[in-house]
Amino acid sequence: MTESILNWYGKPVILASKSPRREEILKLAGFQFQIHASNYHEPGNEHERPDKLVQTHAYHKSNDIAGYYDDAWIIGADTIVVKGQNILEKPKNRNDAISMLSLLSGATHQVFTGYCVMNSQNGSHFTDVERTDVTFRELSSDIIEHYVDNYHPFDKAGSYGIQDYSAIFVRKINGCFYNVVGFPIAKFFQQIHLQLKSLL
Repeated sequence: MTESILNWYGKPVILASKSPRREEILKLAGFQFQIHASNYHEPGNEHERPDKLVQTHAYHKSNDIAGYYDDAWIIGADTIVVKGQNILEKPKNRNDAISMLSLLSGATHQVFTGYCVMNSQNGSHFTDVERTDVTFRELSSDIIEHYVDNYHPFDKAGSYGIQDYSAIFVRKINGCFYNVVGFPIAKFFQQIHLQLKSLL
């Protein structure tokens, strides 16, 4: 268990997200935590750098929940897909999802996940970001429509979840696989291990 390696200094850990993928990844690494999803609304801001944007969203998600706890660690996270100048968050509807996947077809895009860890007792926090490059094969319109209609990727940035049927879309990944799923657990673990004490 990570509890024998990581020192949380007696504080409970709260995940400010309802993402089942983030929950699964943290459990995979042995984390023990509660879930209290944030109601923070992510405003569109295509003029902000993607690496800064996801960290800003992660901070606000953590801060939104911090007020409910006197003395806890709050983890917030945000993932976006970027293709060129286009920031792809969650699709609004079927047509939006099809449009996103058509844009990603046969090309390389970037997945950014920003995360924030906040000490609710004093507001101290840190944020960081992970980037992964993903290259898709050419996708026919039939495959795209089949995926959207059967796997309903409306809660996923970029309209796909690499851990499901869309795994067949991928030609190459450069970087952290779990970052594409929704949380860069290896980088996060190392940072917690080294930096958590500085937030006390």
